[in-house]
Amino acid sequence: MDLNAFESLAMDEEGDEEEEFGFSRNYFLARELGSSSRKKSGRKLSEIDLVDEQVLRAAVSEIRPKNEAGIEALLRSYKDQYSKWLFVLRCGFGLLMYGFGSKKVLLEDFASTALTDYDVIVINGYLPSINIKPVVVTIAELLQDKQQCRRKVSTGNKQRTQQQFNTLSIDDLLTYLNEEVEDVKDSFVCLVIHNIDGPALRDSESQQYLARMACCSNVRVIASIDHVNAPLLWDKKMVHTQFNWCWYHVPTFAPYKAEGVFFPLILASGTAAQCARTATIVLQSLNPNAQSVFKVLAEYQLANEKAEGMPGNTLYTKCRERFLVSSQVTLNSHLTEFRDHGLLKARKHSDGQDCLYIPLSSEALQKLLSDLG
Repeated sequence: MDLNAFESLAMDEEGDEEEEFGFSRNYFLARELGSSSRKKSGRKLSEIDLVDEQVLRAAVSEIRPKNEAGIEALLRSYKDQYSKWLFVLRCGFGLLMYGFGSKKVLLEDFASTALTDYDVIVINGYLPSINIKPVVVTIAELLQDKQQCRRKVSTGNKQRTQQQFNTLSIDDLLTYLNEEVEDVKDSFVCLVIHNIDGPALRDSESQQYLARMACCSNVRVIASIDHVNAPLLWDKKMVHTQFNWCWYHVPTFAPYKAEGVFFPLILASGTAAQCARTATIVLQSLNPNAQSVFKVLAEYQLANEKAEGMPGNTLYTKCRERFLVSSQVTLNSHLTEFRDHGLLKARKHSDGQDCLYIPLSSEALQKLLSDLG
């Protein structure tokens, strides 16, 4: 190799090294500049111009879900399994449905189609708060009626009334279901639970009560789960002995319309209207008398904004005057319902007596009363 060729080769190698060094230097320089710019960024999430929740939900409701025909066809395909699911229930098992997509329509269609010979009670586990005791009371009443029909008990005999059931604790009610209604054969009550892994049912106490209901010989549970960690709610005894689950993978790919109502939208602003709307949805699930009692409390709070709350005896007097309650026990049952749903709180007045108040702003209360009509 001559000298000129050697020098040319050396220059080419040196150029390649400089080019490679240039690439690496630019890469690390870009990384450094990028990290420094991110550290110095002054942008905040609070500065985003959020949309009103009602406007955003109205826009979301206008979005047509994709592949509606495919979803409907998939739901129809599950109808072939209804007879099998009913057979599994009659054998003493519980049904647990899992898979992507809302299973609310599927479970309700199964209940209205295949469970027409049985009493069905529905629990919407996706609600923000749930009171389990009324469910147990309803089951006890239904099974007691079935006992009367089977034994042909005369109306003169002593039987527990709804008010007597309401005075019992959940533990006593579950004991009654286990011990006193054993003779009701092949006439069980079906408990349909949408989202048994919902926010209001994830605590250990609620799951224990549901498990004890499920292991009653006259109760069958049909439930759905959507959270990936839902099985962690139960231990081995609850799964195999109490709930006695029979698992079914039933993906529907249906949108979570009903389940998503109570979850705040990320791009929506938290306004008084949003708080009022959530409270309205909860109150509309209660009976008219309970709504009227709540209105009395809300009107008093709006008229006495500087007061610490409404004394309990004052509320009772006003409700008696309007013929909304007949006794203190009835009023207390309404107040317990409000507390369970997070619509009522109590605090000590300066003179020592307990005062009741609604944890909402005046603007939200006005909007709530307007929505309730």
